[in-house]
Amino acid sequence: MTSLFPMFLKLEGRQCLVVGAGRIGEPKIGGLLETGARIRVVAMDASPTVREWARAGKIELDLRGFLPDDLAGAFLTVVATNSRSLNERIHQEAQRRGVFCNVVDVPDLCDFFYPAVVRRGDLQIAVSTAGQSPSLAQNIRQQLEKQFGPAYAAWVAELGETRKLILASDLEKERKLALLHSLASREALEAALAETPELAAKGEGA
Repeated sequence: MTSLFPMFLKLEGRQCLVVGAGRIGEPKIGGLLETGARIRVVAMDASPTVREWARAGKIELDLRGFLPDDLAGAFLTVVATNSRSLNERIHQEAQRRGVFCNVVDVPDLCDFFYPAVVRRGDLQIAVSTAGQSPSLAQNIRQQLEKQFGPAYAAWVAELGETRKLILASDLEKERKLALLHSLASREALEAALAETPELAAKGEGA
């Protein structure tokens, strides 16, 4: 397999298709919901949670079999059915139309992979094994969750506001860069925790 190019995508407003809405498809749909994407789900049946999302207007749900034209206008598709032949057919159609495709748990039929992610507000740390060992990726994620505790969420938000002030200042470019680097140091985090006891309590293990 060629090397993967890591990136974080903005999916807000983009059309995403998920085929399958059961035990495997539901969490994939849930992950897409957080991005603000326009989500269309095609499945013969759907879990209660997916049906509730549809009733709430969060997704478009079609309870029927997949049709090739379901991919029309899609930016990406996630395929979560238990039929190998159907998965392959959807993948082939996606390739023909230039639509990014992820067939869950089938690395050879994936243009992209779901990483194991640690989220601390705007800080996201993603780990991928290119589908070779999701269990290893999850183990590493758990280690990172201990290393980067909840306190990082508030600290990153504070760094963002401070960065705006520094960039808008009249300081020389070199001085701005030096300040930005110093503010992002481990020492700066520990100082912030020391000044805010309640934040430090939340961030134990950070």
